Amino acid sequence: MSVLVAREAPDFKAQAVMPNGAFQEVSLSDYRGKYVVLFFYPLDFTFVCPTEIIAFSEAVAEFEKLGVQLLGCSVDSHYSHLAWRNTPRKQGGIGEIKYPLIADLDKKIAEAYDVLLPGGVALRGLFLIDKDGTVQHQVVNNLPLGRSVGEALRMVKALEFFEKNGEVCPANWDEGKASMKPDPTGSQEFFEKTYS
Repeated sequence: MSVLVAREAPDFKAQAVMPNGAFQEVSLSDYRGKYVVLFFYPLDFTFVCPTEIIAFSEAVAEFEKLGVQLLGCSVDSHYSHLAWRNTPRKQGGIGEIKYPLIADLDKKIAEAYDVLLPGGVALRGLFLIDKDGTVQHQVVNNLPLGRSVGEALRMVKALEFFEKNGEVCPANWDEGKASMKPDPTGSQEFFEKTYS
């Protein structure tokens, strides 16, 4: 499996179901200048997947406040995505989703991000891409393990904090917690406060 962190995120062009339910061709490069959280899920009409898709949709306003575009992607067609959106949640559907769902029917996007399994579905890969198109964070879960929306938000906040302040974020950092100057002398202040 490739580590894409610190590398340019592979661009793509594909059909997507947009928040208004319309089909539209989208490219990763369409979102240059914004943060992007691109996440892959195995298949439409499955079990863990709708819980993640809905949880990300419910957090769209929080991501938008941080300047983040969410993009979901699976190896299904855009027709399948639309049918799943049109299925009520209490019947296993996803209902209205507030970000694009990308169709990767030819599996080229999942392959480019190295999350494609030999059986033809994608692992639960999540990639935080900065405004310049560089991957800053990636996490890949096996099929049974759902991801944390809160952790994805935390990583965006950490990246923004670093970009604005030049200070790094230690273990378990969250908004409002102590950061660290990335040099031997400056970091000593953090260690003295934290471990004294």
